[in-house]
Amino acid sequence: MTTHGPVLPIWSCGGCDAPWPCRTRQYELRAEFGGAPISLALYLGAQLVRASEDLTWVPAGLLHRRFLGWIR
Repeated sequence: MTTHGPVLPIWSCGGCDAPWPCRTRQYELRAEFGGAPISLALYLGAQLVRASEDLTWVPAGLLHRRFLGWIR
């Protein structure tokens, strides 16, 4: 179990206070979803939708890069 989960509703990392998903969590998620990049994208897309409901002041493009931009 990771300590790098999201702290809601601000979506910061519970392990290091960086914006979630932090670098450590990104690394963990890549390992967890190893051979399933589509599943990873779907999971992070769902998290993006949840975060956009909480972080209404953050531009959509920034949230997209934060949640999905790193999985390419």
